[in-house]
Amino acid sequence: MSSRLLALSLLTAAPLALAQNPDDTEPAMPQVNVTAERATYNPQHSRGATRTETPLTEVPQSVRVIGNAQLEDLGATRLADTVDYVSGIARLNDFGGTWDNFAIRGFSSTDMGYLVNGFPGSRGYNPPRDTATVERFEFLKGPAGAIYGSSEPGGTINIVTKKPQFTGANVAEVSLGSNGLRRATLDSTGALSDSVAYRLNVMAEEGSSRSSLLHSKRHLVAPALTWVIDSRTTLNLESEFLRANTPLDRGVINVRGVLDTLPRDRVLNEPGDENLHLSSDTHQATLERRLSDDWRLRVGASYKESRFEGEYTEATSLAADNRTLNRQATWRTLPSRDTALQAELEGKFATGGVGHTLLVGAEASRLWMNTEILRSANYPIDIYTPVYGATAPPLTTRTTSTDERQRVKAVFAQDQVSLSDRWKLLAGLRWDEYSQSLENRVAKTFTQREQSAVTPRAGVTFLPNAWSSLYVSAGKSFRGNNGTDIAGRAFDPQRSTSYEAGWKLNTPDGRLGATLAVYDITKTNVLTASDVPGYSVAAGEIKSTGFEADVNGQLDRHWRVTGNFAWDDARVTKDKTLAAGTRLANVPEYSAGLLAIREDRLPGGGRYGVGAGVNYAGERSGNNADTYSLPAYTTFKLVGYWQINGRTRLSVDVHNLANRLYYVSSWGNLYVQPGAERSVVARLKVDL
Repeated sequence: MSSRLLALSLLTAAPLALAQNPDDTEPAMPQVNVTAERATYNPQHSRGATRTETPLTEVPQSVRVIGNAQLEDLGATRLADTVDYVSGIARLNDFGGTWDNFAIRGFSSTDMGYLVNGFPGSRGYNPPRDTATVERFEFLKGPAGAIYGSSEPGGTINIVTKKPQFTGANVAEVSLGSNGLRRATLDSTGALSDSVAYRLNVMAEEGSSRSSLLHSKRHLVAPALTWVIDSRTTLNLESEFLRANTPLDRGVINVRGVLDTLPRDRVLNEPGDENLHLSSDTHQATLERRLSDDWRLRVGASYKESRFEGEYTEATSLAADNRTLNRQATWRTLPSRDTALQAELEGKFATGGVGHTLLVGAEASRLWMNTEILRSANYPIDIYTPVYGATAPPLTTRTTSTDERQRVKAVFAQDQVSLSDRWKLLAGLRWDEYSQSLENRVAKTFTQREQSAVTPRAGVTFLPNAWSSLYVSAGKSFRGNNGTDIAGRAFDPQRSTSYEAGWKLNTPDGRLGATLAVYDITKTNVLTASDVPGYSVAAGEIKSTGFEADVNGQLDRHWRVTGNFAWDDARVTKDKTLAAGTRLANVPEYSAGLLAIREDRLPGGGRYGVGAGVNYAGERSGNNADTYSLPAYTTFKLVGYWQINGRTRLSVDVHNLANRLYYVSSWGNLYVQPGAERSVVARLKVDL
């Protein structure tokens, strides 16, 4: 009972202003439960792609869903643990391991890179996403501007969280790893009454990373309530409170492009520095009203408050002797507040024998971000024979002091037209009006802009038979540029145009599926150098052309598999300082992954599963100017589990089996981030 009281007490603080219609005259609404798709790697539906419940075979875009089954097989604890098994995803600079940053089809996902239940989830400053609260990750390839607004054209990740269930369940899991990992989670759900269900997820974790000198801790509490108000109305309340205590670990020093010069566990900040403190508090409320069998209304609100704060020693440059590293003591605080409101109406109807699924909606949001950074004078260190413990100079220089505010108002409409059982059309349009202001107290400047954008998308799907579909689609997206030109005017936003065609396949039982896709994306108004030194113009252009293939599901009753391959030609096509054809930093031209697991029953009862995975990332440009490269790499992993009985499961995973030294990403010319060394992780999961 204590966990239920905790869930209730935490959720009463969630901001909510929702109206209801007390119409109880219709037949009883069926109980709304969101259940895990444990038996398959190949889910058949995804709301994220269209904001409606549409079979994926009818959606004219590539969508890859990683659900509970694969999260458990991978032993994934972060969003970052899943991206190697999705085509076209590359790892970018993650700000020393303190947030998520990936390239989707060559384009960074930092701003609107991911959504949480359809709400903005990555604006502001956010710790890396934990899987303790996640039901599934929906990787939505291609532009999302027509339904979600400002975004990169490569794609968006929608994170669907675990929802309360009226059937009681309590699951505890403990993990121990050879790299010092210790992790425990609890997932509890059940009914509080005939109409109210709760869910409570709790996580605590600590462990070392690439060096014994670095250590981190994370804690998470996530309560949720579902209230079936009447036969047609459901209210969901969710909160998540995450605290992280972590070093800012950008990796090892890149010595003039000669990698492997330093061991991967070399630390060149001050191990005596306190860790950074990261926090993220999120509250969401959604009210869904079924107006009739064919029409529904949904309204929702989201509020997220986050903070990134602490002192740390950071490198600034490598001296000409190639061994003296210049460093500064740094203090920073980066708080943010993000509020979003949504309302949408969905209806199904027919006109002249043609079926329609119509979606219309409106959104409004407000974001505030503050950045304060203080730095000290230089106090260097020798990268080959480091001596720690030097007294840092005082923090005397304020290098950054800014306040940024963004406001967005938007309306959108989408129609999914069923011309016949074989032909499906999709058309959508969104209008955004956004304002942005930036006060820079160091430079003593204030800039403000108000702009608008219209983003359409359209697609056609042809289903020649029950097991395949072919589609073509086109769409546009936009994203604001920061700063002003030489005349003090706001830059035009970045604008993108994307074309995509694909083929989706499924076995008759739906347990094995594949998606093949080709795409061509062009982004314009990218900032590049002006003819006047120190200023920029919105005249750059980037292009990404590629091919992707994903295969996921059950081969037979013993084998399940997930495989992916991507060719991504992501290059600069127009820039003032970079040559045309320069590859985008950290984006490989070729990448691939494969995970295969065989499972069967044991003679004495129970089940077992054993499998292996392999990931490949091709050579990548190390910086924007492409003056050095990150080498290609291949890593292997082993996975295995023993389902001891109906309630107990023991898993053992071996990561980086060959203990390969490799580099997953870089930060400019100075840092490269090594991949983790070989580790063994054991997990015990018990249904209480």
